[in-house]
Amino acid sequence: MATAQGVSLDHIARESADVKRLAQFYKEILGFEEIESPEFGDFEVIWLRLPPSFSLHLIERNPNTKLPEGPYCSAASAVADPRNLPRGHHVSFSVSNFDGFVRFLKEKGIETFEKTQPDGKTKQIFFFDPDGNGLEVGSWEAPAQ
Repeated sequence: MATAQGVSLDHIARESADVKRLAQFYKEILGFEEIESPEFGDFEVIWLRLPPSFSLHLIERNPNTKLPEGPYCSAASAVADPRNLPRGHHVSFSVSNFDGFVRFLKEKGIETFEKTQPDGKTKQIFFFDPDGNGLEVGSWEAPAQ
């Protein structure tokens, strides 16, 4: 059996009861751009792109699904605390203006958790989007293109 070849990340999909609210968050906080989205008819989607090529597909929640409504809502004792995100499910982004971005999040009133990796070089900040999905932003250098 051969392993997959030529693999690259195409997109991440997030289900939401309010795709417009979630799209606004990602556009306002992380600078995503809204791109053309297909018309599926019975449910709404909004596709976003972070140039040059990363896509985030926001899909209206199916009210008949048995999936949990958020990463931390299926457990009765779960708490949405960003201090738990370094070892939890999250999507990570890098920015070139880390300190300014941290100030921006604080000005927006977004609850965060900051830490520095053991090497003392890489700073990280963890927070949640409006649907409870974990996010990390780090001071890593962007990969060469």
